[in-house]
Amino acid sequence: MIIKELLEVKEKFGDTRRTEITYLDDEVSIKDLIREEDVVITISHLGYIKRTSATEFRQQRRGGRGAIGGKAREEDYIEHLFVASTHHAMLFFTEKGRCYWLNVYEIPDGDKTSKGRAIQNLIQIPPDDKIRAIVDVKDLKDETFVNSHYIILCTKQGVVKKTSLQDFSRPRQTGVIAITINEGDRLLEARLTDGNSEVLMAVKSGRAIRFEEQKVRPTGRGAIGVGGIEVDDATDEVIGMICVNREDKTRTVLVVSEKGYGKRTPIDEYRITNRGGKGVKTISVTEKTGKLVGILEVTEKEDLMITCKSGVTIRMSVKGVSEQGRATQGVKLIRLDESDEIAAITRLDKLEDAPEETGILIAPAATDNGIGEIAVKETGEVEKTGETEETGEDGGSGQSDSEDENKPS
Repeated sequence: MIIKELLEVKEKFGDTRRTEITYLDDEVSIKDLIREEDVVITISHLGYIKRTSATEFRQQRRGGRGAIGGKAREEDYIEHLFVASTHHAMLFFTEKGRCYWLNVYEIPDGDKTSKGRAIQNLIQIPPDDKIRAIVDVKDLKDETFVNSHYIILCTKQGVVKKTSLQDFSRPRQTGVIAITINEGDRLLEARLTDGNSEVLMAVKSGRAIRFEEQKVRPTGRGAIGVGGIEVDDATDEVIGMICVNREDKTRTVLVVSEKGYGKRTPIDEYRITNRGGKGVKTISVTEKTGKLVGILEVTEKEDLMITCKSGVTIRMSVKGVSEQGRATQGVKLIRLDESDEIAAITRLDKLEDAPEETGILIAPAATDNGIGEIAVKETGEVEKTGETEETGEDGGSGQSDSEDENKPS
């Protein structure tokens, strides 16, 4: 009876719906409540993540001791250092070749000396996998931007792969496959490009190769990739990859060794070759400098931040790092303890009206009673004995500087 009456009412009075259900124009999202600012994101070796305001890291001159940049367990240390805006989205790439998503404002906030939170509590990463690369994307919903940009990935053994950003624009909680990793290899680096960049890859033994991005054709997420650079032996491996614009003459290539030496070199000193070759010398590796550990593209208007395995962090002006040729060993950027090594390097915008600090730097430090203060002497000068800038002629071997042969993919 009820159904019959309702059908009669529908037939007599029924018409199309006149109201619309839409979002309010003045509706507030969580992102609108978050103040937009640059933050430093750190991930430790054991997988603890946090974000810290970039203004907490004060600028020093090169050669200083730095300040405590993270409180970690004795066997833990800062492994990744990245700068991003609180309104951006982060793409996390793991060593097994998977990609995960997280908004920057969802990363726990902490001061310089806090440990952070286990990243497994934020994204569903398997216990036997770990974060290896991070890409900062302004807006994954901007179709024009997403369709015109690419993600370039590289592995420890020199494989390089290019995939459209469109393939990574639909976040999933369980992540997606970004690259198929060969047995014994692992993902190292990921970069966002506009399709017209040039790729520089560097290896631990002190060599680097430069080739055009067009040499790597776009493939799907599940592809393996092609050869980017040849490593010497089982002890050698890729330590970093950067993507540069040929027309941008303001940028230089900055390299840092494991014992705290570094320098800047003009991009034009790295001639363009085919991918898959051995490359040319990018730093003179000696017992004093240690192996190559980091490579960045920088401008003089930026700052360099270096983090050590002990947790000590130093921020300095890029302009203070001298510009030298490829075959030199550079100058000392930070004074390390005998057992300490460089863990991560990153670049960030220079603080406005930030004077260079000299003399005694008071920095927060972890104590048994909580957060205390330590005094760090910071002279800002290079030591006279054995720490002077070394220059020399290009001493690369005929093999490293010879014309690179294109390696079959």
